[in-house]
Amino acid sequence: QDKEKLEICKLNDPPSAETVKDMIKYARNVIEEFRRAKHYKYILCLILTPLVELLEICELSLDKMGAVFEDSNVYMLHMMYQAMGVCLYVQDWEGALCYGQKIIRPYSKHYPSYSLNVASMWLKLGRLYMTLKNRMAGVKALKRAIAIMEVAHGKDHPYISEIKKELEDH
Repeated sequence: QDKEKLEICKLNDPPSAETVKDMIKYARNVIEEFRRAKHYKYILCLILTPLVELLEICELSLDKMGAVFEDSNVYMLHMMYQAMGVCLYVQDWEGALCYGQKIIRPYSKHYPSYSLNVASMWLKLGRLYMTLKNRMAGVKALKRAIAIMEVAHGKDHPYISEIKKELEDH
């Protein structure tokens, strides 16, 4: 799956090998910078770096990488996941949902059928849909999460019961 995970944009004039290599280097650097910023987020966010700036870093990086990489590229997915996390933290539910919707299809392709990473993304999407009053989409997403978790954890796992109760309450 390496080819799919590192997919580049399909353009009339494809980027050169050097351009792709440079973009991979850029992506790795920006991801490492973002990890460092998150590691020190309590200091940086409260004193120096507002969360809005972290989201701007993600968006600018996605724009730059998007000129070379497809959305299904692992570097793009990583940055979208970070952006989604910032949106969740600042309670920008629509922004988080938008990123989650872009992430779920490639996640479902890259990860095994019963991956908890995929289940976790369906769970987040389900809760976001519910928060945004889209019950039908929320129920569908939460049921997909449950289906994966039942295989991974077993049908009697307390976490699955908790999600089923959450569905009943909505």
